[in-house]
Amino acid sequence: MTGRLAGRAAYVTGASRGIGRGIAMALAQEGASVIVTDIDGKAVEAVAAEICAAGGQAQSRVVDVTKWEDCVALVAHVERQFGQLDIAVNCAGVLSIAAVEDVTEAEWNRVMDVNAKGVFLCCKAAVPAMKRNGFGRIINISSISGKDGYPKLALYSASKYAVLGFTNSLAKEIARDGITVNAICPGVVKTQMWDMLSEEFKDHGETTEQSWQRHVLQFVPQGRPQTPEEIGGLAIYLALAPSVTGQSINIDGGLTSH
Repeated sequence: MTGRLAGRAAYVTGASRGIGRGIAMALAQEGASVIVTDIDGKAVEAVAAEICAAGGQAQSRVVDVTKWEDCVALVAHVERQFGQLDIAVNCAGVLSIAAVEDVTEAEWNRVMDVNAKGVFLCCKAAVPAMKRNGFGRIINISSISGKDGYPKLALYSASKYAVLGFTNSLAKEIARDGITVNAICPGVVKTQMWDMLSEEFKDHGETTEQSWQRHVLQFVPQGRPQTPEEIGGLAIYLALAPSVTGQSINIDGGLTSH
């Protein structure tokens, strides 16, 4: 498949569904060879098969981003398969909904391990490969909850704020190595996480779907949700942009302004 990313090699973590899947599909449509990863092997196999059926190049791999050895093995696998690692998309994430007084230490560790430490470990593994290549695009997925806090999302917000600080610092650290590092902050996207939020914050008598629709109209100035395909489009831009680095870019229909 030809495209603006033809000849580039990428991986996407958390690619079994939702935003990760949308980004993987977009990269492949632009000609990149993509390793799609998740802890759910069957789900990423299906995504890779879908990409290949559409004429793209993709493979699946089971990766636990909380394990250093998995992150190292992922990067080594990309290099073996395609000769280099050009684009690293760190999207794997989990959600926690609870008041701070109800958050357990175990839950804190679980969310921070995936959302914050997982980004750190993947970046730590990817940077040496990109330095060898003299080129790299690291795209970390944060959230609008990394810009603003919300009730019962303090733990999730803390993990996503951490991603933004890490992204900005790493970008400055390797700015002269031909590597850019940016974060995408999605807004209201119809994913499994938002299904959980819609269920949690239902008004009395509402269905989950009615709650979802209310939140879209209540929070998003454009009055419509964002889509995984739109997030994928922003990832393509960042994969192509040579002078954009250290940024955290909202894609949220006008919900936030910083």
